[in-house]
Amino acid sequence: MTTLSDSERYLTVTISSQQIEQVLVVPTELFRDIGYFQGFCKNADSYLKTLFDPAYTSYRSRDQVETDPSFKQLIPYCIFRHQGELFHYKRGRLQGESRLHSMRSIGIGGHISSQDQSDSGSPYQEGMRREIAEEVHIETTYREQCVGLINDDLTEVGMVHLGIVHIFDVDAPKVRPREKSIIQTGFASPTELVKDRDNFESWSQICLDHLFADL
Repeated sequence: MTTLSDSERYLTVTISSQQIEQVLVVPTELFRDIGYFQGFCKNADSYLKTLFDPAYTSYRSRDQVETDPSFKQLIPYCIFRHQGELFHYKRGRLQGESRLHSMRSIGIGGHISSQDQSDSGSPYQEGMRREIAEEVHIETTYREQCVGLINDDLTEVGMVHLGIVHIFDVDAPKVRPREKSIIQTGFASPTELVKDRDNFESWSQICLDHLFADL
């Protein structure tokens, strides 16, 4: 009979007690019923009431839904703007989504977790604030508005995510990284960023094309 050492028993208990991250999702079929689109949709209001309806939302294991296109994970995608210039960065190899490593981006955000549920506000708003606080320091005042949705079924990552785009107009260009995976940061005009468009992740490309193309 094989017996476990104290350290092995401790490791076994620790692994079994670890909580698998549960993330906010909606059925992809629901998104198609509301009104499917590829790319960018500025009419976010017509979608959000239904997408956030508790009758349709659920929390599911992230490791399962990352490869299951029958669900869309709802992701806040936050863009910081100062006097027309956009905060941008490069995703380092320590960043959580390995499929986006080394890509440039203009968006900050991530998954809404079951841990974001609270009595004081919506899980989505709580999750968005948490994601921002985890990734960057904002050392200035700002105004925020939701400006649209992103869907990109042409990429492996996009097929299982639906982006909700927020623009934060900051009163000073004082946004700096908190995470080590956010590197080569700064503010630049959309015109300058578009020159390197091919090196940006697809959601950033879509935002540059649809939100800032005329600037």
